[in-house]
Amino acid sequence: MTYDARVHETSIHKGSRVTTYYVRWKVGPKRWRKGFRNKAQADSFRSSLVAAARNGEAFDIKTGQPVAWVREENRVSWYAFSLDYTATKWPFVSPNHRRGIAEALTDATEALLATKKGSPSIPELRAALRGWAFSERLQKGGDPPDVLLPTLRWLERNTIDMAELDPEGRGPDIARSVLDRLSVKQDGTPAAGSTVYRKRVTFNNALEYACERRILTGNPLKRVQRARPRKVSTLDMRVVVNPEQAVRLLAAVGQQGKRGQRMVAFFAVMYYAALRPEEAIDLRPKHLSSLPPEGWGEMRLTHAEPRSGSRWTDSGRPRDRQPLKHRALGETRSVPIHPELARILREHIEEFKVQPGARLFVGPRGGIMTDRTYLGVWHKAREKALSGREAASPLAETPYALRHAAVSTWLSAGVPPAQVAAWAGHSVAVLLRVYTKCISGQEDEAKRRITEATRFRGAHATARSKSLAKTENAI
Repeated sequence: MTYDARVHETSIHKGSRVTTYYVRWKVGPKRWRKGFRNKAQADSFRSSLVAAARNGEAFDIKTGQPVAWVREENRVSWYAFSLDYTATKWPFVSPNHRRGIAEALTDATEALLATKKGSPSIPELRAALRGWAFSERLQKGGDPPDVLLPTLRWLERNTIDMAELDPEGRGPDIARSVLDRLSVKQDGTPAAGSTVYRKRVTFNNALEYACERRILTGNPLKRVQRARPRKVSTLDMRVVVNPEQAVRLLAAVGQQGKRGQRMVAFFAVMYYAALRPEEAIDLRPKHLSSLPPEGWGEMRLTHAEPRSGSRWTDSGRPRDRQPLKHRALGETRSVPIHPELARILREHIEEFKVQPGARLFVGPRGGIMTDRTYLGVWHKAREKALSGREAASPLAETPYALRHAAVSTWLSAGVPPAQVAAWAGHSVAVLLRVYTKCISGQEDEAKRRITEATRFRGAHATARSKSLAKTENAI
């Protein structure tokens, strides 16, 4: 922007057939002109430029026009803008990220309605946005279902104009109301700090995109003074199993009929190799680069298949094959295979006649392993393997606790954090913040070590004080 604008006299060009009236002006170092066929139109345009310059309005260097005019040309509703934003992000983010964007923008839209007159119900609004506007429209195209049309048409007319979010106007107040909505669940109870943080990041990114598109002159969130939500970033050690508990759980899995027998190795790779469930689902024999009859082996992971839901994947299936988490396409991760895990994998491959190109773990009917299937087996095994007191606690509430146990075991065994981070697929910073926890049953050993250390120091201090006393007496 610049305030250096000068409007010159209108020039006239008389052609053989048409006369053109050129309005000429200068913005900063650049000269501009615009032609009109009618003198009245040229005079009106020139008068508007002169008025803007005299009023001290800022001019846009790139367009040569007053900034206010550019804003007017770029006027767009929040609903139209949110559709543009999701379409821009869709090709470059994972299915789970797409779902997260849709959730955040759906919540924000509830706070950005221009009126509630004639408004559909909140469930109807959410169904239209998450069920089509932010997903099916991008995934499959075509027209929306007839049942959603009235709600979508209402949204097209009744969300606020993006100009209202300008930081020099009501933007900060409106942005604060959006943050208030993002901070609670649909039932009005407080949302988890990590959820609030994630949704706030999405909303902020959308506003930054509006600034990039020159729809807004600034981000109103930067004017909002609000404490960031606290996130739980450390592992709750109550969920982590010790080796004896892990063996009990794996044995109980194998006792859940044929379905459970197929899943012993599935859960074992989470406990012994710290695989995420989506990494275990994609595991194939070719990933087992070394599986010796004795000793340690090695696996090299290449992909994962996280469950995102059919609305958010390109294929329309609940799971899409993706690069490993926190890694670019083509990057791999090497993980050691514990001797006990090597034995379990060899027996699994032999018993279920796993072919070289097939998945190691499949569902009861040979299809992809679903979370509903393995969670059902896990919960039954947990009830059977754990004592009443253990079952009533958060211990191993989900299979992901096996991964926590693996990483914690490696750290407790003295493996350098950088090596553990490489095996687990984390940065060292995340590893130390989240996974540095004691395994259940090791607190007593830690306390014993502290007691021994303080006893040594106490004895040393007593001997030193006696030596000083003797010296003083001699003097």
